[in-house]
Amino acid sequence: MTIGYITHPDCELHEMGEHHPEQPARLRAIHDRLVGCGLDIILHHFDAPLAHRAMLERAHDPAYIDEIYAKAPDEGIAWVDGDTAMNRHSLHAALRAAGAVALGVDLVVEGNLRQAFCAVRPPGHHAERRRAMGFCLFNNISVGAYHALQQHGLERVAILDFDVHHGNGTEDIVSGDSRVLFCSTFQHPFYPHSGFGDVADNIVNAPLPAGTGSPGFREAVTDRWLPRLEAFEPELILVSAGFDAHQADDMAGMNLVDSDYAWVTRRLCEVADRNAGGRIVSALEGGYELHALARSVEAHLKAFLGEY
Repeated sequence: MTIGYITHPDCELHEMGEHHPEQPARLRAIHDRLVGCGLDIILHHFDAPLAHRAMLERAHDPAYIDEIYAKAPDEGIAWVDGDTAMNRHSLHAALRAAGAVALGVDLVVEGNLRQAFCAVRPPGHHAERRRAMGFCLFNNISVGAYHALQQHGLERVAILDFDVHHGNGTEDIVSGDSRVLFCSTFQHPFYPHSGFGDVADNIVNAPLPAGTGSPGFREAVTDRWLPRLEAFEPELILVSAGFDAHQADDMAGMNLVDSDYAWVTRRLCEVADRNAGGRIVSALEGGYELHALARSVEAHLKAFLGEY
């Protein structure tokens, strides 16, 4: 199987302060793990391009994009949200992160890859159409979804989000769009305190209580996600791959382990094989305990290879 790995050095230059959990070391930990386990040499490596303005405007209000550009500092740190900041490299990093997902879509839709993983930061799934939050500036996965729909003419794109935090930004952007199915598992009640109640027909939220481990997570995916996903028959699957529901990650209170990420990835691969020619693009969201993050990404990629 041909798997792409899309990243860029700019993504390591984005800094939000020495003690901020969303740190450049996350990408270095993943890279070191993939080298150590031998996966690095079998992946096809690509540099993430800068997302064009037109790509961003498919997911974000033009005035919001202007605001992010205007807040990018020449030096120091500029806060755009209570826990989201920019340094002088952050705008380029955010453009690379969104551009990575769009490139991944190009590569899998055009048949050059079967799957792609975007090792990028800042993450994206909390960025709403008109608001930055939760470490996120642009909604990378939504940029990729609308690139697939508008640039490639696809009619059905599914977004699956297994981060411990609800992907409120993605929901805000795609809610009510019948071309996009958005399914999310997340700890609840928890930040950002969204993802419950009736939203729209194309939204499948599966909130899970703190302490949920493998059985509860797998049951939610099996009972809530998979029937809707099969009925939707996606032509492309996009994954907001957050690994912070891991039991070792103290940013939250869930109890998933490495093999859960492999398991859910295999289930998505099976749906993609039946409906989408195997096409999956995955983008890094959360995951802050470096060892658990790196191992979980390894499991995720090995599942693409059918090793689980």
